[in-house]
Amino acid sequence: MQIHRSFDKLDNIKNPVVTTGTFDGVHFGHKVIINRLNLLAKNINGQSVLITFNPHPRSVLYPNDIGKNLKLINSQEEKIYLLQKAGLDHLIIINFTLNFAKTTSEQFVKDILLQKLKAKIIIVGFNHHFGHNREGDYSYLYKLTKTNNFIVEEIPEQDLENETVSSTITRKALLDGRIQRANAYLDHFFIVIGQLIKGKQKCQELGFPTLEIVIDENTKLIPRQGVYAISIKHKDTRYRGMLNIKTYDTKNPSVQVHLFDYNTSTSLENQNVIVSFHKRMRNELQLNSSDSLKTQLIKDKEEIKALIY
Repeated sequence: MQIHRSFDKLDNIKNPVVTTGTFDGVHFGHKVIINRLNLLAKNINGQSVLITFNPHPRSVLYPNDIGKNLKLINSQEEKIYLLQKAGLDHLIIINFTLNFAKTTSEQFVKDILLQKLKAKIIIVGFNHHFGHNREGDYSYLYKLTKTNNFIVEEIPEQDLENETVSSTITRKALLDGRIQRANAYLDHFFIVIGQLIKGKQKCQELGFPTLEIVIDENTKLIPRQGVYAISIKHKDTRYRGMLNIKTYDTKNPSVQVHLFDYNTSTSLENQNVIVSFHKRMRNELQLNSSDSLKTQLIKDKEEIKALIY
């Protein structure tokens, strides 16, 4: 997957099949769109393209309202990783500013999608809007196909067990700690990509050495506090483990992980890893002694070992 940071120098993209959106989570509905992009691109000997925005438009347009404390399923690095796995050919990441937000739907389509990118096919999700004041939509694009050389297609909403899959409903599931439900919406494990550093001394003394995951982006959504069954991927190696989220405050949660298959005193420290969340095991417990805490951790470990092979 090639990554572009502007609309300049896009001549190397062959017969572009294009969609736009934030694609937070790269969930099941997003993957349906990407799969359709890839199929149509193959049919016309072209390439699939996603135009996305950073930072999230809400945080720019409504910084004192709905964008003030916006939490996203993916960091920028995680979204790039997931889109690459989904088979996308080209990702165009545009710096979203108040000035860019003034771009009308006509300017966006004619000047950017058609003139600069030379899009052959444009795909939009159900009820997708774009351009200044969200004035552009599928109907507007369809009218433009009458006088311009491109095709437009709308992808319907995607349902899972009678629930419409969206980034919003996925975020709520994560904040509620319903990891398995969130994973179903995503069609992959919820992930955190971050650096591991030395963890809390108390767990080390109990025989459960931990590493702490550094969360670089303050917009990254961290699930509800509690203990989770997780696995970690570092290069080509996978490790099983248990992860504890302790929310001292909403801005600085502590994310500690104990790995079963790895001697944490050697060398995952200071390495970047991909953490996959499998299941939320329990709430954070208020235990009276180190012995009771150790007993509970042993129980958690055995349950998670039986869950993750």
